[in-house]
Amino acid sequence: MLHIARSIPKETLRLLVFDLDGTLIDSRADLTASINAMLGHFERPHLPEDVIASYIGDGATMLVRRSLGDPADEAFVDKAVDFFLEYYREHKLDHTYVYDGVFEVLDRVSARYGDRMKMAVLSNKPVGPSRDICDALNLAPYFFQIYGGNSFPTKKPDPQGLLALIAEAKVRPEEVLMIGDTDVDILTARNADAWAIGCKFGLSPHTLEYTAPDCLVDTPLDWLAALL
Repeated sequence: MLHIARSIPKETLRLLVFDLDGTLIDSRADLTASINAMLGHFERPHLPEDVIASYIGDGATMLVRRSLGDPADEAFVDKAVDFFLEYYREHKLDHTYVYDGVFEVLDRVSARYGDRMKMAVLSNKPVGPSRDICDALNLAPYFFQIYGGNSFPTKKPDPQGLLALIAEAKVRPEEVLMIGDTDVDILTARNADAWAIGCKFGLSPHTLEYTAPDCLVDTPLDWLAALL
C-alpha cells in the first residue's frame, strides 16, 4: 500500500537513488551473524537479530560501536570494525537476498523510461561489499553508479554522495527520488532538496517515525504506484 504525504511529480523524475540494505536487499541474517562473530571473538555476549537490525543504517563503524555498547576505547573499536568487515566480506552472501518485487520494479521502470530515468545505489555500507553484493545478486546492471559509505569523506545523511550522483546524472535535485528504509535516507534526500520514499518493510522502519517521507510503502511493488 502507498501512504502519500506529498504527491511526487513522477512525470518529471529523472534519477532514482536506492539505499541497499533494507531497501533492495534483506541482509539482516548475514549482518547479524557477522556482528555476533565479532562479539564472540572479543568475548562479548551475542545480540538478538532485531537489536542488531536496529543499529544498521549509519555505516559499519557505527553498527559495530552500537553493538559493543559505545566503548570509549577507539583502538578497540577499530580492531572490532576490522574483524567485522573481514568476517562479513566472507559471509555477506550466505543468506542475503533481493526482496520480492524489486526486479519487477526495476524492469518496468527501465522499460517505461529507458535512458530518461537513471538509477543508482547510495549505501552507507562500504563500497566494496556494496558493489560485490550488487554484482552477485544481478542488481548491478540496472545502476549507472553504486556508491558506499567510504566513497566520500562523509556518509548519509550528509548529502555529498547524493549531490555527486545528481551532478553525474546531470539532473536537478527536484528531479531526484531517494528510496530507503531509515530516517538517514529521508534526511539525505531532504538535505539535497530531493524527493523521498520510506520503506516500512526494511531493517529499521521505526526510524521513519521521526522523519517525513513524501510517501511510505509496505512492499517494493508499491514503488510502482509512485513511479508509474
